Amino acid sequence: MFRNSHRSTSSRRSSSSRGSSFGKPSFGQSKGRPSYCSFSGRNRVVHSSQSSSRRSIGKSTLNIDSFINKTSNKPIVPQFCPEHQFVDFGLDKMLEDIVIKKDYTNPTPIQDKIIPHIMSGKDVVGLANTGTGKTAAFLLPLIHKIKNGQLERILILAPTRELALQINQEFKSFTPGMGIYSAVCVGGINIQPQIRELRQYCHVVIGTPGRVIDLIKRGVLKLDDIKTIVLDEADAMLDMGFINDVRFVISKMPKAHHTLFFSATMSPAIKRLIDEFLHQPITVAIGTQNPPTNIEQDVVRLNGRSRFDVLHDLLQDPAFEKVLVFGRTKRGVEKLSKTLVASGIKAESIHGNKSHGGRQRSLKQFKEGDVRVLIATDVAARGLDISNVSHVINYELPESREDYIHRIGRTGRGVQLGKALTFIG
Repeated sequence: MFRNSHRSTSSRRSSSSRGSSFGKPSFGQSKGRPSYCSFSGRNRVVHSSQSSSRRSIGKSTLNIDSFINKTSNKPIVPQFCPEHQFVDFGLDKMLEDIVIKKDYTNPTPIQDKIIPHIMSGKDVVGLANTGTGKTAAFLLPLIHKIKNGQLERILILAPTRELALQINQEFKSFTPGMGIYSAVCVGGINIQPQIRELRQYCHVVIGTPGRVIDLIKRGVLKLDDIKTIVLDEADAMLDMGFINDVRFVISKMPKAHHTLFFSATMSPAIKRLIDEFLHQPITVAIGTQNPPTNIEQDVVRLNGRSRFDVLHDLLQDPAFEKVLVFGRTKRGVEKLSKTLVASGIKAESIHGNKSHGGRQRSLKQFKEGDVRVLIATDVAARGLDISNVSHVINYELPESREDYIHRIGRTGRGVQLGKALTFIG
């Protein structure tokens, strides 16, 4: 449980689909060692060959350079020219000053397009990946409305504890000295401090569906005066089986309410949810259907070598500065982390079987550079905003194209160049 303004207290999926929706990658033809080639996105095909530059690592010889583009240090991306500046949105003067102090200059594409619609009170669908500034896109206009008495309370639902805490951290950064308070209600930690906090007044409740329902059923959290709900990472909530929980929560709100719905993808199932939950929404889509063009994507063909040996050898290269590795299962992620540590590589893991405190410590160590490798499941990594990730490695294949886009989007933030490797074979 957390409050801002200096009032704080401490607080599946199956593997039946194995990448069939990715299209067909082109594989190198060398034998006995991994080969690398373009996966999708940037139009670059790299094949390993006997004449390629090599580096010897331990007992193996890997063509490390074959998937590193030496011709450019920065991606070529079209410059975005926003229609608005932050001063054009009509935000509360105190909030506007905080935005300026945070060195926000021009809004990102999602902020530029969506803030005016939220300010006008419309239901909004925002289709955007993590790292595009979407959290600020909904927080800024909602904070403005609370500050100016247009809203009393709002509810923000997120699929994971980490994302809820991340949203709360950003909320607090925008509201120092405003007397606007938030409460975080998530599972995996003691419910009693959350109950105590909710019995005091808070303007913003940020939580995961299961814990929010628990608090509603205990009679601690009442939603009859909450007229705005934010569903963040709604596609993740769908994947994790939370949609019936979301329906229950919405049923406890006034019928006339405002819904902001955010997703990285627009599948038929997501479209049905939008039709169910929103009334004549405005939809803003910011490049979510394809992998970002500033991420170099390559396939690593194992050619009979073990995944661990290839990963271990890759991690010897100093270019792999801050690496996020994805596995499919909680048990596999934990085992890989321990095996890497035993081999002398500093690594941590995040997954659903790890305690809340353990997950937070692992994330902190990775963000602060105490460890340079973080191994994660898809669910645990949903919505995480970690800066300066040099590489994403798909140690095991994701189940869908959407999951693939989610994974690799953890590198190449903004206009930075990122690299993503996918193990095959």
